[in-house]
Parts: sequence; C-alpha cells; structure tokens
Amino acid sequence: MAIRFSFLFFLFLFLLPACAMGPSSSREHVSLTPVSFSDLDGWKSDGPREALQAFSLSCVRLKKKSSWADVCDGAAKEPQTDEAARAFFETAFIPYRLEGDTGEEGLFTGYYAPELHGSLRRHGAYQTPLYAQPDDLISVDLGAFKPSLEGQKIKGRVRETSFVPYDKRALIVEGSLKKRAKPLVWVNDPVDAFFLEIQGSGRVRLDDGNVLNLGYANSNGQAYASVGRLLAQYDLLERPITMDLIRRWFATYPWRAEAVMNQNESYVFFRVLPNDDVLGAMNIALTPGRSLAVDSSYHTLGAPVWLETTDGKGAPFRRLMVAQDTCGAIKGVVRGDVFWGVGEEAAAQAGAMQNRGRAFVFLPKTMTPDDE
Repeated sequence: MAIRFSFLFFLFLFLLPACAMGPSSSREHVSLTPVSFSDLDGWKSDGPREALQAFSLSCVRLKKKSSWADVCDGAAKEPQTDEAARAFFETAFIPYRLEGDTGEEGLFTGYYAPELHGSLRRHGAYQTPLYAQPDDLISVDLGAFKPSLEGQKIKGRVRETSFVPYDKRALIVEGSLKKRAKPLVWVNDPVDAFFLEIQGSGRVRLDDGNVLNLGYANSNGQAYASVGRLLAQYDLLERPITMDLIRRWFATYPWRAEAVMNQNESYVFFRVLPNDDVLGAMNIALTPGRSLAVDSSYHTLGAPVWLETTDGKGAPFRRLMVAQDTCGAIKGVVRGDVFWGVGEEAAAQAGAMQNRGRAFVFLPKTMTPDDE
C-alpha cells in the first residue's frame, strides 16, 4: 500500500516525558512480592560472575547508602567465579517480583553504543555537529523554590532579564547554537547523530584514524518523543517498531527524516570520555549484556535485577542484570533497556529486541521493601 504523508499530523504528536523532566505526575503503584531463588526461571543456568563484577562497580556509589554498605563490602571479598557469585547473591539478597499497574509483565528493549564517522573540522560530507554542553544552559531545581516540587527540574537559559526554555531540536538543527555552543565533532549522517542521542553514548571514528569516545553530558530539557510511536500511530510502520525498521523508513523517505526527527524536541549534548568505557547514569562503566537502563523513579540505581524475557534473536533471555542507567524512553515499573555493547552484533541485538517479560529486583536481606 502506498504511504501518503502529511506534515499536519505532526501537530498531534504524542509526547513522552524526558528523564530530565522529573517523575511523571501519574505514578504507578508498585508491588514487591518476595519469592525464592528457585522461583527464578533459569537461575541455576546463568553464570552471574559478570553481574557480580558489574554490581561491585555500582558499589562505588551504592555503598554510600547505609542499607547497601554491608552487601557491597561482601561483594568486594567474593572470588570471581560463577559459583561464588551465585552463592553470594543467594546469601545476601531476597528477590522480589515486580508488578506495576498493568501487572507483572512489561516491555524490554535493547540499546548499544553506535560508531559514527566524523571529523574535527567541518568539510565535505561532515556537516552535522555534535555539540558540547552550552555555557548558557541552566538547570533549575524546583524543590529549592517549593518543597512540593522536590526532585523536579527544568532547564533553560537567561534571555535579557527572563528565564526561558532552552532551544528545541528544530531550532538547534537550523543552527541556533552556532555562537553559543562548541561542536565537539562533525559527523557525516544526521540520522546516525539522532540515534547516538537516543543511545546516549558512542564512538566517532575520525577521518584521521583516531577515535573519540563520547558520553552524555546534558540535554536541552525539552520533552522526549518516540518517533517510532509516531510512525506507528499514523500507520507508517507496523508494530512491533524496532530501530532497524525506523532506520529503513528514514532511508526510504530521506526528505521526511528531518521533519520526523524534529518532533522529538529533546536534544542531547556530549562530552569526550578519557577511555573506551561506555558510562551510564551512575557515571560508571556499563557491562555489555549485564547493565540495564530503568526508570529511576521506581528503581535504585545499582540494584541487581533478574530478567525473564527474550532477546532480539528470539532466544530466551534469563539473566541477572544490574540497574546502572536511565533513558527518557524507559518509563514504568516493569520496563527495561538491555545494554548490548559496541559494534554491529550489539546493534543487531539492540535494534531487534522488543519483547514482553518479567523482572525481579534483589534487595539486601537487611532491607524491607519500604526502604527501597
């Protein structure tokens, strides 16, 4: 069937809240039901050594919370074997089945660190800038002005004597930041740049042979919108929507790509990282296949989470993860994004993964669910 397109439909875009916008006003009810490790499908088959290593990295920050200090100290003393790791988790934690307003099943997707091609100077095909955080971007903690708004933040800039919202994506793409922000690098594909923002970090292989490792620095604070949801809403793509399908649609209709991408008003700024690590929201290195992006409104970053879902190739995915990252598109109690790493295989797994499943959060035995 031929696809007819009208720019008018963008006026009705359904917007999703961005991470920086704070918790949604309609919070889900969270239910935590204690279960035994024997209730976890595949628990004995998983090799949790890498999960223990990832959890130990999280403990750099997590152990500052008194309720996690003891288990973090215990993790540091464990031998690095699957058997020792499994025994540690069984001894130190209680698994709790997660349930939200829609029950115990939720959506699990994947993400990765893409590799782009770029140059430190603008020339030839390298026309799309990736910006560093602008000096005039200001983040305001609303709780400092009104206690009932604690935890909510807005971002903007000062224009004359007024504080105004920061530039939306469309303005930035048109060049509004030319004199206000420094391009870290110029890349050869605006679609690749867009997906780099969604992933939050990645690498740029420069035309001189060097590689820049880029990580998330900040965002403009505007609302995040899912272009996949938009394309599905107007029957331009069939569900389930995957990254690969969206890319193919952009490639088929390149003259429409910018207009579609601009409906996601959020724009991400980057920083150059000193090594090859991909950093998450905890500012620690993510572990491919073990790090999970979650909604921090409901989850403690650094906590172990057991997943029962399916990967991008349709194979059972029963694995212990660690909640180490966040993302604007990840909202809800039973919702997660699996980090697959860097490279083509990671991109293939991440792009195809969109499956229902269950999740169980591990809490120290010394804690109660009310402490979470």
